Amino acid sequence: MRPDWPVPLKRGPKTVVSDAELADAIRGVLAASPFVGEGHRKVWAKLRHAGTRCGKPRVLRVMREHGLLAPQRGGGYRGPRAHDGTITTAAPDLMWGTDFTTTVTVNEGQAAVFVCVDHCTSELIGVHASGKATRWEALEPVKQGLREHYGGLRKAVAQGLELRHDNGTQYLAHDFQREIAFLGIASSPSFVRAPEGNGCAERIIRTLKEQLLWVRSFATIEELRLALREWQRLYNDTWMVEKHQHRSPAQVRRDLRAAALPVVQAA
Repeated sequence: MRPDWPVPLKRGPKTVVSDAELADAIRGVLAASPFVGEGHRKVWAKLRHAGTRCGKPRVLRVMREHGLLAPQRGGGYRGPRAHDGTITTAAPDLMWGTDFTTTVTVNEGQAAVFVCVDHCTSELIGVHASGKATRWEALEPVKQGLREHYGGLRKAVAQGLELRHDNGTQYLAHDFQREIAFLGIASSPSFVRAPEGNGCAERIIRTLKEQLLWVRSFATIEELRLALREWQRLYNDTWMVEKHQHRSPAQVRRDLRAAALPVVQAA
């Protein structure tokens, strides 16, 4: 091709919305979102909800060309997988996952952040911050979920519920295991050196870091704790989950609950 020839364009009918207009619409979606670093799939879904219809590949291309994609971490070879199954469930409150991470407060130093997530709905069931990462602090987000979804803490209250956790000392401690057994929860440890077995908790921790812990600073652990509870409500009510057709975790639970209700026949 001669250097003075124009670059050939894609053949076919022209779209109603130009790439420049689509880029402006994407910027508006990203600016209006309470979250940061949302990917092209969620942007595409929000554009459709706003009445702008276009294909996901085109949204990806436009975001890439205009530098609107969130930065991604590179991966490496991890060897053979120890876990190849699925960890999602068909209904809520069949399996919860729990894990913790750490962050730093300005005045009180390091803090541990514990989470508990439902494997079906992706809800953040409970979240807790503490100055110490003990087995008792690790129980707190689980207990929050039991108060919310089981009505309280009592013997065998959560029969039929499994708790997925890693092999950390907090979760394998005798006190932790005895406490969840008293509550009727079955322990479900993940494979050693296979974090994907606890992937639901790992994923929500990543989202929590990207949306809160890495973008805000907190003076005290109490300030962090209050911010976590507020973010829990925001996440459950508005975060769009692709595997649930871009519904929020709270909406997924409501839809599943409505589908499970018995149909009353008219007389």
